[in-house]
Amino acid sequence: MQERRRRRRWLVAAAIGAVVVVLGLALFKPWLLFIDVRVDEQLPTVAAPLSPKPTASTPTARPTSGNPGRAPAGPVQLAEGRLISHEHATSGTVRIVRQADGTRVLTLENLDTSNGPDVHVWLSAADVVEGPAGWFTAGTAEHYDLGVIKGNQGNQVYVIPDVVDLAGFRSVDLWCVQFSVSFGAAQLTR
Repeated sequence: MQERRRRRRWLVAAAIGAVVVVLGLALFKPWLLFIDVRVDEQLPTVAAPLSPKPTASTPTARPTSGNPGRAPAGPVQLAEGRLISHEHATSGTVRIVRQADGTRVLTLENLDTSNGPDVHVWLSAADVVEGPAGWFTAGTAEHYDLGVIKGNQGNQVYVIPDVVDLAGFRSVDLWCVQFSVSFGAAQLTR
């Protein structure tokens, strides 16, 4: 009788342990740390920035070609930044580009980070803070979610909807929604 109880307890403990392991695997997805997803989308080629219009204090120069004051025919860079590491080693360049047709895109160039569950690309109102103190700042600030990251390596393009006012966003964050932590972030300079 006592042997049956012991065996039953052992089976119950083993079943509970198996359920905990399965739930842990489903939640944390540790295999993603060993799988890289490379994305190489076509990045917009950015036109040279416009030279400033002459003012009363600057000498007037005659343009050698083109129309002064007109926007370049191709895409124009509005902002850029370099990704720094937070919870995971992260590197690459972030750019916000206005296309010739007026649409805006965010590009991740030469991205290299860890793969993880539920990582999103956020425009964030928070400034980037280096080190562990910066791992959570984006989660406490206003943000706009551009969607799930397409891959953890390579070049990617994300459309920024017309309704998004870029003036309020200071950084780009690779935010793990599931664990509320930043993989990496880039401070934007305009």
